[in-house]
Amino acid sequence: MLNHLWGYLILFGIGFGIITGQVEALSNAAIDSAGEAVTLSITMLGIMAMWMGLIEIAKRSGLLDSMTRGLHPILHFLFPRIPANHPANEYIAANIIANVLGLGWAATPMGLKAMKELAALERKRLHADTSGKPVTKASDEMCTFLIINISSLQVIPVSVIAYRTQYGSVSPASIVLPGLIATTVSTLVAIFFCRIMCRRGEHKQ
Repeated sequence: MLNHLWGYLILFGIGFGIITGQVEALSNAAIDSAGEAVTLSITMLGIMAMWMGLIEIAKRSGLLDSMTRGLHPILHFLFPRIPANHPANEYIAANIIANVLGLGWAATPMGLKAMKELAALERKRLHADTSGKPVTKASDEMCTFLIINISSLQVIPVSVIAYRTQYGSVSPASIVLPGLIATTVSTLVAIFFCRIMCRRGEHKQ
């Protein structure tokens, strides 16, 4: 679906450039953007590699386990049906911590692992085949986790600060307070919405 969407947008842009006689400007913009994309990717790759390394060190040293235990009351409130010792808790905690630090790219691998564990948990719950058969319906935990990721509370938006620095912002860290306010509100609304929908689903059952 996204491939088709991007394809249509590219074709629309090229067609609009031809119609308006801006083919040269379109070509120059495409070449300049390609160069900027490579430069930005290298910058973000370094930031992502650093934080992924720190997360791996935290995991091996036991710090991540301590953080998971510290987040246990929050995780239990958000995901009451996940067992306390389930691996999904560790991945969810790592994902939340990375998002709080504004490391959306670093949070993605942990988020994918968390979704995989949640899918396995849902298969067990449905007494279905656990050999790898895909879950065709998302569980409450999977939906809650996805929505909280989208709302994404951020105390230090490292990725956004890096973007602003890359493009020459005079004060790249000035986004911290507005970002904190916006993401706090969005996360509270997301949690409120998830709890209402989960309770409604429980009543229907």
